[in-house]
Amino acid sequence: MSNTQDTSARPTPKIEPADGKLGILIPGMGAVATTFIAGVEAIKQNLAKPIGSVTQLATIRLGKRTDNNTPKIKDFVPLAPLENLVFGGWDIFEENCYEAAVNAAVLDRPLLDKLKDPLSALKPMPAVFDSEYVKRIHGPNLKPKGSKMEHAEMLMDDIRQFKARTGASRLAMIWCGSTEVFHRAAAVHQSVETFEKGLAASDPEISPSQIYAYAALKSGVSYTNGAPHLTVDAPALMQMARDRSVPIAGKDYKTGQTFMKTLLAPGFKSRMLGVSGWFSTNILGNRDGEVLDDPGSFRSKEETKLSALEQILQPDLYPDLYKDIYHKVRINYYPPRGDNKEGWDNIDIFGWLGYPMQIKVDFLCRDSILAAPLALDLVLFMDLAQRAGMRGVQEWLSFYFKGPMTAPGLYPEHDIFIQLMKMKNTLRWMKGEQLITHLGLEYYD
Repeated sequence: MSNTQDTSARPTPKIEPADGKLGILIPGMGAVATTFIAGVEAIKQNLAKPIGSVTQLATIRLGKRTDNNTPKIKDFVPLAPLENLVFGGWDIFEENCYEAAVNAAVLDRPLLDKLKDPLSALKPMPAVFDSEYVKRIHGPNLKPKGSKMEHAEMLMDDIRQFKARTGASRLAMIWCGSTEVFHRAAAVHQSVETFEKGLAASDPEISPSQIYAYAALKSGVSYTNGAPHLTVDAPALMQMARDRSVPIAGKDYKTGQTFMKTLLAPGFKSRMLGVSGWFSTNILGNRDGEVLDDPGSFRSKEETKLSALEQILQPDLYPDLYKDIYHKVRINYYPPRGDNKEGWDNIDIFGWLGYPMQIKVDFLCRDSILAAPLALDLVLFMDLAQRAGMRGVQEWLSFYFKGPMTAPGLYPEHDIFIQLMKMKNTLRWMKGEQLITHLGLEYYD
């Protein structure tokens, strides 16, 4: 009896080597992006360690527990080394990456000053922006007026020029910009043909993030959505990703409060403890908090923050425990807090014979510090997926998202421990290793 699973039913992919530079293109050069970029530059200069990055620090077990074979993930699969990463991006503000990082006030000034040269050299390209989609911020660094298709073509030209300028052999795009207002897929999103007609006609249902995603996919560049709004989960762009053999992933980085929920909720469910209420509130003072002060943008965030609990607890399967749960989420803009977000949760649970208990969690977190290593892991894994010929939705990366994308009609898995097992088993499969089921009966034969 083995604790591994045969993977011969589906052949393992041929992974192209990670030769040359990997260009990272980022729409939105704010707190998350500058913390990500500055962090990579600091690690390159041995000024810091990549804490929080699974690709850089985590190990992966191969074979039996008794084999003692646990290499680091970065030594097991061919990931791009950090010294080969080059960065570019777009923003509505003109400040270079150093100035933007100083303004974001996430990282200490002495550290930023040591990184001033590489950060100052990174100046944002003019952005595609629509104030109907992000209402609380405005900036001058914008593309000239034109149709949405013309804006997509401008972005594709930016992508070509960035690749030529940096000498990058491969590219990956990751959204680190603001949360757009809540929209559902409309008629224009239903096929590539209708979407392209909508771009030409500047259809108001097409958001700036969708224009970036279209430009990326058209250019053969993977696209990761780090925000909760509708982008590559629109049918047209999902179809385009499959047709052009480009990986896509999203959505919304799983950082603070939802990270805690996906840790705690599986524990309650595993012990068959009931939950009658879960009240969550946040105070946040950075640009993200300002944007989310708009009800339309907040609704996009609310959708992903609410979805995790229901999918984990499965009230239809466990009505005695979770059918009547009251779940409320709030985000409050509070400028004095800056990037140091406070997420407060009151959880009402009940146990044996229905007797009530309470748990209170106060997570004093740093939003961008938690998000930056996720962005790093995602671009490296998306580049790996593209070199392995994996196209369309990369559900194996659900570990990183509040609202994981899946195939149409398939419910997402939110349990972070199952997500981690899925991610590591995907890496094993990619390298032709046996999948680990943790059955372990062979140790007791």
